[in-house]
Amino acid sequence: MKRTIAGYQFSRTFNAPLRFVYDWCTDYSEVDPKITGAKLRRIIIQKTKSRAIYINQPKNAEAGMTVNIVTLHPPDRWHMNLFGEERDGTGEYHLTRLGPRSTKLHVSLKMKWKTARPPTKSEFHQRLNSMWTKYAAALERDYKRKA
Repeated sequence: MKRTIAGYQFSRTFNAPLRFVYDWCTDYSEVDPKITGAKLRRIIIQKTKSRAIYINQPKNAEAGMTVNIVTLHPPDRWHMNLFGEERDGTGEYHLTRLGPRSTKLHVSLKMKWKTARPPTKSEFHQRLNSMWTKYAAALERDYKRKA
């Protein structure tokens, strides 16, 4: 099977301070898939100050399982390695303080697709945008509750 390698860039701005955004984005838990409505089960294998390892296991047979290894670099970046049935990949996540209560996340992903029909760049960007729109709403709700 042909493997397709694709790079993706993505940015999102949050109405919350950098420290809050970093802590929120890197506090991996079993309930994270509920935020986006993803039909998968997340199993946390390890969570320390410097690393998180988790498995995303889809509830349907159409999508493949992934193992995610995240290396944390506080206060403003983290790196992800992803190994899965449908794709392997890496991700670089970097936060920039825009103001006292405004933070920008820049994501750079490189995916090696193992499927016969990988998503187009447009399809993948739509998935990312939908997912991060839901994350942003939840993050900002949590920030307002704690502020």
